Amino acid sequence: MSDNIRVLLVDDQELVRYGFRLMLEANPGMVIVGEASDGAQAVSAVGRLQPDVVLMDIRMPGIGGIEATRGITRLHPDTRVLVITTYDIDEYAFGALEAGAAGFLLKDTRPDDLVAAIRAIHSGDAAVSPRITAKLIQVAAPHLLLRQTVDADDALTELTAREREIFVLIGQGETNSEIAATLYLSESTIKANVGRILSKLGLRNRVEAVIRAYEIGVVGQQLT
Repeated sequence: MSDNIRVLLVDDQELVRYGFRLMLEANPGMVIVGEASDGAQAVSAVGRLQPDVVLMDIRMPGIGGIEATRGITRLHPDTRVLVITTYDIDEYAFGALEAGAAGFLLKDTRPDDLVAAIRAIHSGDAAVSPRITAKLIQVAAPHLLLRQTVDADDALTELTAREREIFVLIGQGETNSEIAATLYLSESTIKANVGRILSKLGLRNRVEAVIRAYEIGVVGQQLT
């Protein structure tokens, strides 16, 4: 099996797509399988090309990035969507993540960080700009904590003790490699556990796992 990461570029500006293509193709293992200039083309292209990762713009004519992300994650759950935009307005970040995006970055992100984000979401991690993470926690936390209507023990009853431990670390924003180092386990073991956690809790990705962890309060104490 090839170790290449197949990437679809979605942006209404051809020059932007060209820039991303040049930058990503300079990195070993990154293969650009296609481009799209709007959300409708993106959803169609994912069906044809089966990329591993979609680099998705938010604001485009016709169907925008959030609606396209929702369609892609519903129809092609194995494809990860990384939203990258000029705008860090809260509603865009929330909209993209709620639509199932595995990450949200700003276009001023450094090239190395973008490549790292693509590799991260391809391996099952989440990737969210630190600025966006701070905003999400600041804006969402009070509302999430008010929604704690389910006891954490009841919500996590399907998880083993080890899976609960890993779930808390996911909620704290740790990557697979960081969790592996914390628990003195292999990264492959952590990845397998994360997959089981998501399946048992009915979650699509790690971003939803982080939100769920805050909703039920297992990492609420970290918000001070």
